[in-house]
Amino acid sequence: MILGGVTKWDRPLIFPFPFCISCPNFIILSRGKIITLPHCPQTMLLKARLCVLLLALSWSVALLSEPVTYKAPEPKGEHYFAESFDRGTLDSWVLSKAKKDDIDEEIAKYDGKWEVEEMKDSKLPGDKGLVLKSRAKHHAISGLLLRPFVFNTKPLIVQYEVNFQTGIDCGGAYVKLLSQTPELDLDQFVDKTPYTIMFGPDKCGEDYKLHFIFRHKNPKTGEFEEKHAKKPDSDLRTYYTDKKTHLYTLVLNPDNSFEVLIDQTVVNSGNLLNDMTPAVNPPAEIEDPNDQKPEDWDERPKIQDPDAVKPEDWDEDAPAKVQDEEAVKPDGWLDDEPEYIGDPDALKPEDWDEDMDGEWEAPQVSNPACESAPGCGKWERPMIDNPNYKGKWKPPMIDNPNYQGVWKPRKISNPDFFEDLHPFRMSSFSAVGLELWSMSSDIFFDNFFITDDRNVAERWAEDGWGLKKAAEGAAEPGLMSQMVSAAEERPWLWVIYVLTVALPLILIFVFCCTGKVGWRVIESLKAAGTASEGEESPAEAAEEDEAPEKEEEEEEEQSKSDEVSSRGCGLTI
Repeated sequence: MILGGVTKWDRPLIFPFPFCISCPNFIILSRGKIITLPHCPQTMLLKARLCVLLLALSWSVALLSEPVTYKAPEPKGEHYFAESFDRGTLDSWVLSKAKKDDIDEEIAKYDGKWEVEEMKDSKLPGDKGLVLKSRAKHHAISGLLLRPFVFNTKPLIVQYEVNFQTGIDCGGAYVKLLSQTPELDLDQFVDKTPYTIMFGPDKCGEDYKLHFIFRHKNPKTGEFEEKHAKKPDSDLRTYYTDKKTHLYTLVLNPDNSFEVLIDQTVVNSGNLLNDMTPAVNPPAEIEDPNDQKPEDWDERPKIQDPDAVKPEDWDEDAPAKVQDEEAVKPDGWLDDEPEYIGDPDALKPEDWDEDMDGEWEAPQVSNPACESAPGCGKWERPMIDNPNYKGKWKPPMIDNPNYQGVWKPRKISNPDFFEDLHPFRMSSFSAVGLELWSMSSDIFFDNFFITDDRNVAERWAEDGWGLKKAAEGAAEPGLMSQMVSAAEERPWLWVIYVLTVALPLILIFVFCCTGKVGWRVIESLKAAGTASEGEESPAEAAEEDEAPEKEEEEEEEQSKSDEVSSRGCGLTI
């Protein structure tokens, strides 16, 4: 058969799977004419669905990810800081030589080690980053921006990558944007060095944090106060435990709105005026610290009824429990047998000294004579609740006619009140730094980027973190490996796997590899082709033939069907 030029149906046609799929709307060309198959048996429809199932299963198993080749990201737009560490050096960074105040000399130094290297289990050969190498030590390193960032009419976007290669027990991986001051000396970078923003992950114990803190300057006093963003609603545990590289992004907008993103997904958002603790602006009024509650102020909403009198029949001395007078001793109760007896099989230890240890007594065991009896020892009636018990009488409670409510100090104007409607206009910063203590080592940092253009930041992320994500995804176990691993943990899954694979194959064989089905499709195609040329269709001829001729055709059809069955499910032309 040649598409577009069929002159004669001279050989049996058995549809392969792809042809089965289009059976309901199957179209062929015969002698330049379009012929539509007039009828598709229900069996063929079922066969088509089974074919789709088989193809989908094979495609999902065979799908393989292409290898990812690393290329160092390059800034594509205005930016203030960009560092990918692919040069392999720390030439543009400064290691702190300072010591922390108010702690032991042994741990005061910032002597934690930093290295530029690839990840231990790198999926991108050639991709290097900054690695915190030491445990239980202070680390401090910083680098200058290309120019100071000034908060005015453009947003701030800060982003960088973190990978906890060995997990994280207790420690941080946050960055500090160091304020631009005349005293800023990166050689002396310590925990008390003024910063404008602190941002990034931190974890200790089961407390998983994602910091966003900014230092706000009080316009009245000139003092700085830390403002903490609300805690994200999302569960952050996975980002600390999956040992994958995650992208942390902070976006601050001139309208005071902010967004915190992990892997380009928003996990926290809000407004600097409404969603920080403590609030940026203090309250206009405060409670008067000198106000005191009057001595006669009555805060009791309820009091005992002073006019109430205890009823004459109220017996406060009646016990809460009394013996059940209706109880009867069970038959067979052994009054003379003790509940416990000395163990007759016990022997006094050879080293027992009666002068030192006292008279030896066998340990007590349950009396075997009581095992078949309802009880042993002196029988006593059981105790039940006393129906006449009322307890100590108390007057009922009534509303207090003198109730004045809960006392509160009066409000006065807040002498420290101010209103800053633009907290986005923070202190300028000129450097980025990592000042960390960690009980875990090998924390991997990479692709620091600071800009005022979100599109530029997203392109940088796509060229850097996007490659890591693709490489890590390609290295994950395939579908078959995941299925085998799951079955090793839950052996009953093997039964489901067998049924899932075997049942469709059996049904496909039954409906695709039977001669009658294939031959009926062939006859339908022949009928369609003949009718399109104005010839008498096989169906019309069959109606005009005599009964003996029909029997001969049925025998011939069966013979051809058997021939087709022996050939299998392929396509023959």
